[in-house]
Amino acid sequence: MLYGRAGEQAQVRALLDAARGGRSGALVLRGEAGIGKTALLDAAARDAGDFRIVRAAGIEYEAELPFAGLHLLLAPALDRLDALPGPLRRALQGAFGLADTGPGDRLLLGLAAQHLLAELAAEQPLLCLVDDAQWLDSASAEALLVAARRLREEGVVLLFAARDGEGAFPAGGLPELRPAPLGPADAERLLPAALDPAVRRRVLAEAHGNPLALTELPAALGTDTAGGPLPLPGRLRLAFHGRLTRLPAATQTLLLVAATEETGDAATVLTAAAALGAGPADLPPAEQDGLVRADDTRIAFHHPLLRNAVLQRAPLDQRIAVHRALAGALDGDRRTWHLALAATGPDAALADALEEAAHRAEARGGHAGAAAAYERAARLTADHDGRTRRLVLAAEAAADAGETDRAEQLAVRARSRTADPLALALIDHLRATAAFLRGDHPAAFRLLLDAAAGDLAAPHAARMLFQACHAAWYLGEAELAAFADRLAALDLPPEDPAAPIADYLLAGTLPLLGRPAQAPPDAAVAVDRARRAGADVVRDFTQLSGITLVLGRDEETHRVTADLIDEARRAGAVGALPALLFFHAEAQLFHGRHRDAEITADEGLTLARDTGQHQWTSQLAALLALLAALAGDAGRCTARVAEALEGGGPARPAGRAWTQWALGLLDLGEGRAAEALDRLAELTGGPQRHHVSGTRAVPDLVEAAVRLGRPEQTEEPYRRFARWVEACDRPWARALLLRCQALLGPEELAESAYLAALDLHRTAERPFEQARTALLYGEWLRRARRRTDARPQLRAALEAFDLLGARPWAERARTELTATGVGAPAAPAAGPLAALTPQELQIVRLAAQGLTNRDIAAQLFLSPRTVGHHLYKAYPKLGVTSRQDLADLV
Repeated sequence: MLYGRAGEQAQVRALLDAARGGRSGALVLRGEAGIGKTALLDAAARDAGDFRIVRAAGIEYEAELPFAGLHLLLAPALDRLDALPGPLRRALQGAFGLADTGPGDRLLLGLAAQHLLAELAAEQPLLCLVDDAQWLDSASAEALLVAARRLREEGVVLLFAARDGEGAFPAGGLPELRPAPLGPADAERLLPAALDPAVRRRVLAEAHGNPLALTELPAALGTDTAGGPLPLPGRLRLAFHGRLTRLPAATQTLLLVAATEETGDAATVLTAAAALGAGPADLPPAEQDGLVRADDTRIAFHHPLLRNAVLQRAPLDQRIAVHRALAGALDGDRRTWHLALAATGPDAALADALEEAAHRAEARGGHAGAAAAYERAARLTADHDGRTRRLVLAAEAAADAGETDRAEQLAVRARSRTADPLALALIDHLRATAAFLRGDHPAAFRLLLDAAAGDLAAPHAARMLFQACHAAWYLGEAELAAFADRLAALDLPPEDPAAPIADYLLAGTLPLLGRPAQAPPDAAVAVDRARRAGADVVRDFTQLSGITLVLGRDEETHRVTADLIDEARRAGAVGALPALLFFHAEAQLFHGRHRDAEITADEGLTLARDTGQHQWTSQLAALLALLAALAGDAGRCTARVAEALEGGGPARPAGRAWTQWALGLLDLGEGRAAEALDRLAELTGGPQRHHVSGTRAVPDLVEAAVRLGRPEQTEEPYRRFARWVEACDRPWARALLLRCQALLGPEELAESAYLAALDLHRTAERPFEQARTALLYGEWLRRARRRTDARPQLRAALEAFDLLGARPWAERARTELTATGVGAPAAPAAGPLAALTPQELQIVRLAAQGLTNRDIAAQLFLSPRTVGHHLYKAYPKLGVTSRQDLADLV
């Protein structure tokens, strides 16, 4: 029985009850050592008698072994790997060394873990317990956190216990529960009834409501009532130290081996202990004292702090001896690690073996473990250049693992040890990557530009400048100009995979700076050219997908991103999907396919949130805010804006420009022209005016300014927009420019400009913009008292807005049409598909094509049960009962 934990247990039981009904959930129990986290996990296991239960725990020495914790948790499900879609199955097989599948997308492993947990929960609910999560290896921690955020309808409960202050388990996006110290009454109940009153008072004072301290301190204090207070962890170590000291020496040796061995495997522990003079006969004293539990296969400590205490109290020479003994009992990379932990000086052979272990860890996607192996190999390397090289490798691996602070620290250490220009440039590239991911775009830009100016081959410099362009994009036009000058000066060989990317970046940047640029080929041609040259097109051309939008080549963006998204899904490149989905949704939006854009952006936002990609979370939330503004949904718009602007570190949030456009369009659609003008003027004239949103918001700025009688505020943005239209040379862009001219120019030229714009719109398949031009023309005709001529324009605009669900614009057209003296039709009733959420509609469309739940789950990286749940909710909304009915409806 647990004292004083009724509230915490109720929260956990609620998760268990929800899982019995098919709903998944996750919770992080966080608090100081000994506060009762492990006891709550044990209580959850007792309450989940009808569940399947799997357990794992982080172990300090295991924190540098990639996927150790994930493997321990998922081991009972490895016989179900064949049930997973190909990319997910290969990701786990590679991570666990079951197949030579090469490195997988590190985010894909989390989705694979989620699917495997769903498979384990297929017959009965599943409870996953992860203790000491602060000591999980980072590859396992990241995968499990992605899985936890993606759990939906699988009937899985995932409980983590993590200590305060360790900094190694940032579980953003998951609910947390902090067990509080026990109150006086509950604390008293944990103490022995016969405890001396003076000792009782001292224990209560020292323990501060910590349950483990309350149970351990009485025996440690004995009759000591006068000692000065110690910090609680120190007092707990003293309590455990007293219990351990009383054990026979051989038993203490056996416990040290068990504490040092990562998995608790009894055979390994006993083999290593035998080399140190201890054996199975020395285990009973520790079992009788309640320190460990043992069976034929496993030796487990009663509490994680006991393991910690055993390790901390052991002298260095004993710890070294134990590592050597364990190395003798193991093989492979685990043997290498224990030998490295036992090393006391340079060892060339061991350093080489560690580097090989690091290579294998990287091949499995365990970049954090590889970084640790490279770093330790560097410590064991006497050769100056060899040590520097391994530090650089460690920094690169840490950057690949997303450990930006660690990567930067390693890079700085390596930089102080070399004068080689290429090595210095590579190191500064790593430092810049860390700065960029931290949101420090100015520092990243300076480092990259300086590194690219060194004595480097053009392809190396080009790749640094590509990233410099990304940083410059968030800084302003002066930085973009500096980037463009440097890139234009490079002499890239045409056959280099980077060449087409460079062409596109210059073509997209120079016109924004008022400079001429050579038009690049069709993006699909560039992708094919780069693919033949050996480029990783999913990675390298994600940025190009944004540049095609800068160039106004929306149709190319749509085609290329659709192909790259399919390729990324097949390859399991989950990390690239949020960016590609963002650019694809932009193209859909600009083509007037608002519902499709919402579906695409919604999927991208969910993936970006669940995989911790803050930049794309901001961008996608902001794009969804704009779509909500077009629909007139003010509540949804402002909520998405808040999400887009949340966090972001020292830099401007990535989606800020889109949020300005979204709020400006919301104001404009609702008739608040003054507020719209203020927002849009800041966007189109501020430091982000070169962004896609800053350029394409100019026609909205013109409309707001003219409605207020302040056209002079548009002069400079309009001139920039006109230059951009000339550069992109697209009919739809010329139509928007003509619409601006109709609003800004003399009245006698307005009609010809409107008519010319409408002629161009009819060839461009942009229904929303065509309807807005027709609305403005109809309003102009009505003001000119040409009501009969106005009606067809206003009626066409109204029909288009109603079809698009653009409520504010439809109401404006309806009001204008009524003012011409004819009745305007009421808004049509929404079709059944309008009642579906974006994810439901996406799943319904795929099901209507004949895909099974497993096929859909594989494509969208969801579990089949989640797909089934969404279909279950969608059928009654649509009034159908079968997939055939869906096909007929959709």
